[in-house]
Amino acid sequence: MEKDNQESLTITENKLFPADTDYEIGQDNIEIFGLDIHNPVFALSATLALIFSGLVLAFPETSTSVLLGTRDIILDLFDTMFSLSIIALTGFILFLIASPFGRIRLGGDDAKPEFGFISWVCMLFSAGVGIGMTFYGAAEPLAYYTGTYGTPLGVTAETPEAYRLAFSATLFHWGISGWSVYALIGLAIGFFTFNRELPLTIRSIFYPLLGERVWGWPGHIIDVVAVLSTLFGLATSLGLGAQQVSAGLNYLFDIPKTLQTQALVIMSITSLAIYSVVRGLDRGVRKLSNINISMAACLLLFVILAGPTKLVLSSFADNFANYFVDMFRLSTLDRPVDRQWYHDWTIFYWAWWISWSPFVGIFIARISKGRTVREFLLVVMTAPLIIALIWFSSFGTTAISQYDANIGSLPNNTGDISLVLFLMLENLIFPVLSSLFALGLLVFFFVTSSDSGSLVIDSITSGGKLHAPKPQRIFWASVEGLLAIVLLVGGGSSALGAIQAGAISMALPFLIILLAASISLTSGLYSELSYMKTKTLHKESDAYEK
Repeated sequence: MEKDNQESLTITENKLFPADTDYEIGQDNIEIFGLDIHNPVFALSATLALIFSGLVLAFPETSTSVLLGTRDIILDLFDTMFSLSIIALTGFILFLIASPFGRIRLGGDDAKPEFGFISWVCMLFSAGVGIGMTFYGAAEPLAYYTGTYGTPLGVTAETPEAYRLAFSATLFHWGISGWSVYALIGLAIGFFTFNRELPLTIRSIFYPLLGERVWGWPGHIIDVVAVLSTLFGLATSLGLGAQQVSAGLNYLFDIPKTLQTQALVIMSITSLAIYSVVRGLDRGVRKLSNINISMAACLLLFVILAGPTKLVLSSFADNFANYFVDMFRLSTLDRPVDRQWYHDWTIFYWAWWISWSPFVGIFIARISKGRTVREFLLVVMTAPLIIALIWFSSFGTTAISQYDANIGSLPNNTGDISLVLFLMLENLIFPVLSSLFALGLLVFFFVTSSDSGSLVIDSITSGGKLHAPKPQRIFWASVEGLLAIVLLVGGGSSALGAIQAGAISMALPFLIILLAASISLTSGLYSELSYMKTKTLHKESDAYEK
């Protein structure tokens, strides 16, 4: 390939670099207090996060008003953009699976997976959706069925149609649409890191579009947005997790369910996360992820066997089929009959997935070397969907059956989402033991999300290095906990709204980055496929000559 200008790309030994590049990973880094800092990205990200935290704590009412106002403006003006983007990205991922690009292997033809298949899937699930599915497992289908916060498509609550859509809408939010966002970022980062030997950071995705400018301020801005998006996405999950842990402590031990309690929960969990993140990916995150999945499987099996077993098992096939049928109705853009529900749930979920995508994308890229593009995308898209189908069908069916039969205190407390899981377990055998077990599972998911996020932010703020210093991991784990506490305490009675507002506000700028990433990834994959074809032709030619 001839070089036309400074940004022309040369394929040599399966690399994609400018022919005259002198860039080296870490050349902009400085070391201070044991930290390996990529100066512009680390400084800007840390400063903005700390300034935001200080302002929210100093002016809580004003800050909450601004956050909620920003959320409402984004929802009103950009709801269609969020929905159309998710539809487009899902279609793009399905195209990649079916295309010849699927043969490309992350890391090259000879690359071998670093982790076994089971551990790989466990880490995907634990980092990607652990806290959220535990929080919403029973509560989300029940809320849609009862109409506590409105119903999907404006159907009448507590009807067969509401029952059907309760599960279709839940799987719509947790299925392939959301995971397509993770899949895109994860594949793009994995490809440019392992096949092109670029740094493990968001800016690397844009080398085909920006050339050498990715090492300058355009790249710095991309990485700063990615860091802030990750921080607010994690703060959302940690805030929700803290609310449910607090609800569980109140239910089991009568500990007051206050913002102070939730703040103490976050501080305690952050301390555990710091211990895990210091141990690293293999000794810390991988082991915790395997523990998480084992505990989640035990709780799931318990609910299936102790609950309405026959009803739960029969729901799997129905909910799976209804999900694909109702997906098109739930993707409708003009929503006058359920506009508030559409904003509060669907658009919030899309924003939440997008804000988490830098974190989960980098994390799953980091653990997916050696997988082909097709294997990577098929597993990332289908394994979580199957898990979500079984999880939400089991917990949701059990909760709704208890509500319909007017069993226990659950029917009178559907408005407290953080308490629904424990109220559902209350009506099964061994209620205290199962609630303690669920609380422990939530804590483990909490820790895994926090330390996984810290490892990812470390990578971005150290210029894309795979192994950042331990003090740096501790710093970012602490900032994540601080931001979650700030949004909870600063939000006061509107804590949940403030948490959601943070994720939605940072998701919008990153959505632009996400759409551009699909274009850049296509360019990179095309060049790789061309290289593979050329390499094959050379081998065939050499063999013929011999």
